[in-house]
Amino acid sequence: MIILWGSNARETHPIFFHHLLRGVRNGARLVAVDPRRTSSAEWADVWLGIDVGSDISLANAMAREIIHNQLADKEFIARATTGYDEFARCVEAYTLDRAEADTGVPAAAIKEVALAYGRAKTGMICWTLGITEHHNAVDNVVALINLALLTGKVGRYGCGLNPLRGQNNVQGGGDMGAIPARLPGFQDLENPELHEKFARAWGGADFPSQKGWHLSEMFEAMDRGELSAVYIVGENPARSEADQTRAVRLLSGLDHLVVQDIFLTQTAELAHVVLPAAAGWAESEGTVTNSERRVQRVRRALDPPAGARDDIDIMCDLARRLGCDWGNPTAEQVWDECRSLSPMHAGMAYSRLAELGGIQWPCPDESHPGTQFLHARLWQEPVEGPRAPFHAVENDPPVDKLSDEFPIRLTTGRRLDSFNTGVQTGEYTSPLRRGEALLISPEDGKRYGVGDGERIRASSRRGSVEVDVRFEPSLRPGLAFMTLHFPDQVATNVLTIDATDPKSGTAEFKASAIRIEKIPVSAAT
Repeated sequence: MIILWGSNARETHPIFFHHLLRGVRNGARLVAVDPRRTSSAEWADVWLGIDVGSDISLANAMAREIIHNQLADKEFIARATTGYDEFARCVEAYTLDRAEADTGVPAAAIKEVALAYGRAKTGMICWTLGITEHHNAVDNVVALINLALLTGKVGRYGCGLNPLRGQNNVQGGGDMGAIPARLPGFQDLENPELHEKFARAWGGADFPSQKGWHLSEMFEAMDRGELSAVYIVGENPARSEADQTRAVRLLSGLDHLVVQDIFLTQTAELAHVVLPAAAGWAESEGTVTNSERRVQRVRRALDPPAGARDDIDIMCDLARRLGCDWGNPTAEQVWDECRSLSPMHAGMAYSRLAELGGIQWPCPDESHPGTQFLHARLWQEPVEGPRAPFHAVENDPPVDKLSDEFPIRLTTGRRLDSFNTGVQTGEYTSPLRRGEALLISPEDGKRYGVGDGERIRASSRRGSVEVDVRFEPSLRPGLAFMTLHFPDQVATNVLTIDATDPKSGTAEFKASAIRIEKIPVSAAT
C-alpha cells in the first residue's frame, strides 16, 4: 500500500511517479490524500479530498481506528518505541465523526483507508510540501511518523516514510550542515565535544556554538535591524518567500546583499554584488544526495561560460579576501574533508561511489556497503541506538482564517511544465504551459459571477493581484489554486501569509484566505 499524502507527484516528481506506478501495476494499492483531485489522485484507488490544514485530525483518526481494531503492532511498539501511552490517549479524542467534521472526508472513507493501511503487509507513506508548508509543518510530519510506528511499517523492505525532495540535492544540503543547528553529517552544533574535532580540522578556527537563524528568522532579524548583510547562494527569495511585498522591502533595505547564482534572478537584481556561478548539474564536479540518502557523483560535462566560476572557487577566493587561505581544493578534496569529519559519510570514497553507482548513508567505513533501510536498527535484538518516539500532536487549523470578507481558501503548488519561480523554465516553451491563472471551481465562478478566462482581482489580508480565472473541475467549491511559476505575470506570493512553523521555519504557503472580485470595465480598459 502506498499513501501519497499532500503530494501531486505526477506533476511535481514525475520520474518518481513512474516508479510508483510500477508498484501499482505490481499490485500495490494507491491512496491519495489531497485537497485537490490532482492528476496523481486520478491514478489512486481512493482519494481523500481533505480540507486544507486538517491533516493531523485525519492521521489521528486513522491511528484511533487502527488501535480500536487491534491492528497496532504491539510487539514492535513495546520493543522499539517510546511515548505510546500518551499518544494513544491523544488520538482517542479523534473519533471518525470528529475527523469528518474537521477534514470534510466521509467517516467511512477514513475508516476504509485506516484499516487497509493497518492490515497491509507492507506500506509506504510519501509526502511533500502539502504537509510541510504549514505553520505546524513538523507536527504534520510527526503525525504521519506516528502511523508508521503504530503499525511497524518502518525500517524494513517495502515500508517506511519518504519525504519527496523538491530538488535533486535538497537532502545533500541538509547533510552538509545547511541547517542552523547542525554540522556536516547532522552532528549537533551545540555539542562541545565536537568543537575540538572540527576546530582541529579547520586550522584551529573558532566558530559559533549556538543555533543560528533559519530562513524565516533571518527575515525577522532583517525586520528588527539585526541582520544587515546577506549572502544568498542559488535562491530567489524575492519571489519565493511568503508575503512577497515584505520580503522585497527587507531585501532592498540591506546594507549589503551578495547573490551567487547562474541567472540574474529578481533577487540578484536587488543585490549590491552578483557572483555568476557555474551550473552545478553540468559545469561542476561534486556529489548530490537524493531522497533515499543515496550519494552520487556529478561530473563536469561542460566548462562554465566566460565570467562564471565554480562555487568552490568563488568561496575559496572570498575566504582569501577575508583572511583565510583555504588553497584551491578540488571537489574530491572537499568531499574527503567531509568524510573525515562526518562518520555517516566516512566510507564513501569517490572510487566507491563510481563503482557502486552511489551509496546510501550511513556508510561508516570503506568495507561497508551502505545502509538500505535507515531504521533497520529498530528490528535488531536488542534495538540498536535510541528507540523511536511517538509524539502526541493536536489538530491546529490554518492561521489565515476564512471569513465573509475572505471566503476562499487559496493553496499553492507546482505544475508539470514549470519549476518554482520560473527562473529555470521560464525561457523555454512547453506545449503544456498556459501561463498563470487562478484556478477555481465552476461552482465558485457561478457564485461570484465571473466567467472562465475573465480577469479578476484576488485579494488577501496582505495585498491584491490581478489574474485571469480558469475553471478547474478538480477543485471543490471554496478552494482555489495558483503557482509561483510566473511572478512577472502574477506575484502570487503577495497573497500568501508568512505565518511560520517555529520548529522548521516553513511558511504557510498552502493556506491563505482570499476573495475574488470582478474588475470594473473602466478599470480593466
